[in-house]
Amino acid sequence: MRQDLGMEERARDVRLLPKAHLHLHFTGSMRPATLLELADKYGVHLPDALKSAEPPKLRATDERGWFRFQRLYDMARSVLRSPEDIRRLVREAAEEDAADGSGWLEIQVDPTSYAPRLGGLIPTMEVILDAVHSASRETGIGMAVVVAANRMKHPLDARTLARLAVRFKDQGVVGFGLSNDERRGFARDFDRAFAIARHGGLLAAPHGGELSGPSSVRDCLDDLHATRIGHGVRAAEDPRLLRKLAERGVTCEVCPSSNVALGVYEKPEAVPLRTLFDAGVPMALGADDPLLFGSRLAAQYRLVRESHGFSDEELAELARQSVRASVAPQDVQEKLLSGVDEWLAAEPA
Repeated sequence: MRQDLGMEERARDVRLLPKAHLHLHFTGSMRPATLLELADKYGVHLPDALKSAEPPKLRATDERGWFRFQRLYDMARSVLRSPEDIRRLVREAAEEDAADGSGWLEIQVDPTSYAPRLGGLIPTMEVILDAVHSASRETGIGMAVVVAANRMKHPLDARTLARLAVRFKDQGVVGFGLSNDERRGFARDFDRAFAIARHGGLLAAPHGGELSGPSSVRDCLDDLHATRIGHGVRAAEDPRLLRKLAERGVTCEVCPSSNVALGVYEKPEAVPLRTLFDAGVPMALGADDPLLFGSRLAAQYRLVRESHGFSDEELAELARQSVRASVAPQDVQEKLLSGVDEWLAAEPA
């Protein structure tokens, strides 16, 4: 037996490490089997890329590749047609996260994508939040929602969503995001929407620094006053920006499997996790879209261990950073942080 395999066998199980999951998209959280079942139920013809037992081959570093990724995502989303479908998706996402050691999940959703079939924006939010509360009770995992605007749409649409998010702040919405292709448009076009969200007491968590470079992260900080950055890995290319993130304590929601699947980096070892960690930039590992990328939360911790040589002490610190960056209630955070210490104190299996 190889020595490194022996070391792996003695390592602590990352599924038992308490953690928070802060970067998980709604449709992208779906189980592949659920996608196939719902597609059959509604007579939706799925492309071969979504029917295979393996995740689709993706590369989104050019416009054509991103279009293909978005087309697959939209096709998957088309099978979510009823409140029962929404409740099933959320419950299964919570079950998967609980099995991976997550004690708190903030799931990100653009409700405009589901509103036509669910009676409008407000009924859609009511269905989603009811599903979140039910799934939380059934699985024991704390859950909340980040409402995300689509940067491919008009900024006025984002303002509408920001007001909607604030309206549901006391019912489980904790943040406001901005997703889709960051190479299109400018962050500053959405500054009014983020001002509405911030003034309403919501966390600002736009995507940046994935398909575009450090300037995208800087724009999220300067124009949108982000307190978390979705992805943010390209900040590693700018030492001054790394210092800025570290000094402000802005957490990057890093999704290494997603970065490789979309071609941002050619291999897991190239994702600059160690650069961000050593610079003192807080990180929260996320699975992004497991349906399309083929791996969930615990797999991100295994990747960091296997491809970047993170020790169990460092993995524990990553888990702590994810909890501290969350909007979980104080008692939930304290329980998870205590659990991290217990995980680290236990002898490896």
